[in-house]
Amino acid sequence: MHTLELLQANLLSPMVLAFVLGIFATILRSDLRFPDELYTALSVFLLFAIGLKGGAAMSVSSPGELLLPALASLALGVGTPLWCYAILRYLGRMEVANAAAIAVHYGSVSAVTFIAGQTYLEKIGVKFEGFMPALVALMEVPAIVVGLLIAKWQLGGGNLKQSLHEVLAGKSVVLLVGGLLIGLAAGARGVEQVKPFFMDPFKGVLTLFLLEMGMAAARRFRDLSKVGAFLLVFGLAMPVLHGLLGAWAGRLIGLSEGGATLLAVLAASASYIAAPAAVRISLPQANPSFYLTASLAITFPFNLTVGVPLYHAFSEWIYRGGTP
Repeated sequence: MHTLELLQANLLSPMVLAFVLGIFATILRSDLRFPDELYTALSVFLLFAIGLKGGAAMSVSSPGELLLPALASLALGVGTPLWCYAILRYLGRMEVANAAAIAVHYGSVSAVTFIAGQTYLEKIGVKFEGFMPALVALMEVPAIVVGLLIAKWQLGGGNLKQSLHEVLAGKSVVLLVGGLLIGLAAGARGVEQVKPFFMDPFKGVLTLFLLEMGMAAARRFRDLSKVGAFLLVFGLAMPVLHGLLGAWAGRLIGLSEGGATLLAVLAASASYIAAPAAVRISLPQANPSFYLTASLAITFPFNLTVGVPLYHAFSEWIYRGGTP
């Protein structure tokens, strides 16, 4: 399929259209609301299901297959917040706390964006390595740790220990890592027993979750005027650069074209679940309008609608015409 056809297919998928519906519902001031308990239940389902799926795939993968992807994921998780902080601090001239907080969000990853990438590849018939969900957990924590260490070093304070506990004990990490371990221990045949509950309804649950995320993103739109032109450009440009880097890294370590696309999606995504929880504790002086608006109202909608097909196009170019 041509890139424009792939983009159209993505934009017209039920998941993306549900996200758009959520935006319009908020703009129209609809009384549509998700109870907090339902939002929590949907997020628990998605995170645990992706962990189970990744663990089951890991159970039939050799350690040799996982080594280079794991190292590449860790390298991206450590490196991304470093250069993001430098750009925000010295080009954007942002204060230390705000620059570090935003760097934490862009170094960490969005599991929902990753799921959207998986769904997109499945829809267009592109295969990828089954262990890719394991990389979500590997990239989630290191970036948060590095970003907070930068802030602690520059500011000379902050409750780093409490913040790290918040990250490691937070639901996203517990569910992802716990699901991975359960899937790994049970194996593919064991996970097959719960397939009707966790795997078959997955896309339907994701559609509902993205409806809620559309409403959440629209509620941040009013803060776009506060973040400034630089952060708007940053929120659109960095995912593209990180996506290209992730696709190139995937090719370099021998992933399939689909695997490289998903690594690109992870590298390009920005966290809005684990990272805000850590930043709220360790960097209370950072402005939430900056880091939440950038990650949730700028980068997330871009990745969901345009980014995922774009990163697949990067992988196609690298594998078929470009140079690794």
